[in-house]
Amino acid sequence: MRYTVVYEQGDTSWGAYVPDLPGCTAVGASREEVEVLIHEAVSAYLDDVREAGQPIPRPGSATGLIDVA
Repeated sequence: MRYTVVYEQGDTSWGAYVPDLPGCTAVGASREEVEVLIHEAVSAYLDDVREAGQPIPRPGSATGLIDVA
């Protein structure tokens, strides 16, 4: 499965979250670091869901860009 990940650059760090996995977030000093951390967070999240006997959330989010005047 492929999940949408949103990356945001803050003043002093980078953040990432997965809209289809509530609470699945990561923060790192660089974009590269947060990419590794969010991958680990998604893996841990899905492991927890499996261990709890819950269904794996299906990806449903998409990304896109809009032009504004």
